[in-house]
Amino acid sequence: MDSTHNQERRNFLKWLGAGMTGSLASGLFRPAKLKANTLTHGKEFVGMLVDTTRCIGCRSCEAACAVAHGLPVPDVKNKSVFKQVRKTSETQLTVVNRYSTERGDVYVKTQCMHCNQPACAAACLVKAMEKTKDGPVIWNTNCMGCRLCMVSCPFDIPKFEYASATPKIQKCDLCWDKLKEGEQPVCVQSCPMDAIIFGTRREVLDEAKKRIYQQPDKYVHHIYGEHEVGGTGYMYLASVPFEQLGFKTNLGTQAYPELSAPFLFNVPIILLLWPAFLIGVSSLTRKGKNINGREHLRSLIDIEQKTKVEQETSQLTGVKE
Repeated sequence: MDSTHNQERRNFLKWLGAGMTGSLASGLFRPAKLKANTLTHGKEFVGMLVDTTRCIGCRSCEAACAVAHGLPVPDVKNKSVFKQVRKTSETQLTVVNRYSTERGDVYVKTQCMHCNQPACAAACLVKAMEKTKDGPVIWNTNCMGCRLCMVSCPFDIPKFEYASATPKIQKCDLCWDKLKEGEQPVCVQSCPMDAIIFGTRREVLDEAKKRIYQQPDKYVHHIYGEHEVGGTGYMYLASVPFEQLGFKTNLGTQAYPELSAPFLFNVPIILLLWPAFLIGVSSLTRKGKNINGREHLRSLIDIEQKTKVEQETSQLTGVKE
């Protein structure tokens, strides 16, 4: 009797496990949380996956982000914000937009992408923008306000506090303070649909590829952020081509700092040779001025001597007459 019961129990568990994959497609079960909920201490970058097929536009992530960073909390019940596409700002580090697509309305969360090789950090002259060894791109207070990070970002994310007496560069920092305490980003914790998951970048990519493999008709067979600009910390899944969701699809796969590397390598040479060149030009100019001055003096002397000779000749001619 016991052996029969155990066999039935094993068969039940086996069929339950096999059926859970199909159940996920119907929304009966939520996906399991990834194991990586703390930092990897530099061994591996952390990552985020946004599944746009799950997002319902509730904007809970916006509110949670605002509370966590001490920013004005948006009215998430106000649906009029979806009438136009919004960008992040110095007071909103993440925003959710609605796009009309061939498969109906799709909601997309937008924030800093936390590039593997961030152009903002490469452009920063004082290393105020920093790519941490664990993955998040953060801003430090030693900023001198040059705003090169804003110009260099391919996703137009960093924002400057123009109205502040002590301005900062504002952008998503992947809840860096919370990560250091072993907590997940607040947007992950607040999402009621598990549209956002957190883990190591490798785990996140594995999960994204698994979803595409298991439901090939549901997703576009592309993970946005896997290769764009050298890879990003935030990655996306979608049911429609990403250009329909406002994503830039012409950024290429090469990291932006690599594109500027030849110029950056030549900067020290330019800084060394350019002053020497200017000094040389200045020296030649001064030398030319000195030469021209001496010639002018000689001509004046010649004219004076010629005039003197003519006067003396004129006097002698008058005496003879």
